Amino acid sequence: MSILFSRQCEYALQAIFYLALKPHGELTSIRDITDKLEIPYHFVAKILQDLTRKKLLRSHKGPSGGFSLGKSAKDITIFQIVEAIDGDGFLKNCLFGFPKCDSDNPCSVHEQWEKIREDINKMLTSKSIYEMTNSMKKLQYNGIS
Repeated sequence: MSILFSRQCEYALQAIFYLALKPHGELTSIRDITDKLEIPYHFVAKILQDLTRKKLLRSHKGPSGGFSLGKSAKDITIFQIVEAIDGDGFLKNCLFGFPKCDSDNPCSVHEQWEKIREDINKMLTSKSIYEMTNSMKKLQYNGIS
């Protein structure tokens, strides 16, 4: 499990990466996604519905239906996916969860965590899913293709 994101968010990221590797507009069934990624069907079905409501995916019902990206992979960032599922609290909240931790009232790691959060935000917003999947192809990562 990721140290930053929920299991639900991890599955959302994996599913979108998987769909981004498919030809644009090609429909992929939930069963295909869950079998290939080895993740739970019913849990992922709900996640994909959430991503569809956020316009990151398109859903097509029926026997030949499935899911496809809701827009070009060039227009989707990891941050958009994370925000759709987990929100953006990890970029705002205190590492220890103190509700009153801020620049005026910092906890013991506030300044260090603030720098790390900035780097994480940059990483999540600077590249598109398209760029990330192309990078994975070049590295010959085959965990999702």
